[in-house]
Amino acid sequence: MTHTRADYPLAETQPGAVTGKRGKSLADITLDSVLAGDVTMEDLRITPQALQAQADVARDVGRPTLALNFERGAELVEVPQDFIMQVYELLRPGRAKSKEELLEAAATMRHTYQAERIARFIEEAAETYAARGLFTFRF
Repeated sequence: MTHTRADYPLAETQPGAVTGKRGKSLADITLDSVLAGDVTMEDLRITPQALQAQADVARDVGRPTLALNFERGAELVEVPQDFIMQVYELLRPGRAKSKEELLEAAATMRHTYQAERIARFIEEAAETYAARGLFTFRF
């Protein structure tokens, strides 16, 4: 389903459609359900579907860059946090030792986590860092 500006904010216009990983909708997350122990952290975590819905809205209102960021975020939801932090560290100028190191991270994102947009982003960074000589430690 493609969402539009009329659907924003999703939590207010479609609280039953916004769900957590276990399928519990925002409408089902009440103080009573929390106190009863029926709500877990998995119910509160963002899902790729919610981020894609936000991307749809952003694109509909003429914010393609924001939409792309939401789509990249959607790809990262299932990537382990420790790997995200490793890649983040590599993307800091002067931290990766070579272009190949970044390309390896991009390949892992693409093949292990099906994160195509993130892989392309890392590959673009690898090209830029190579062109600007950012692979050596600057301190």
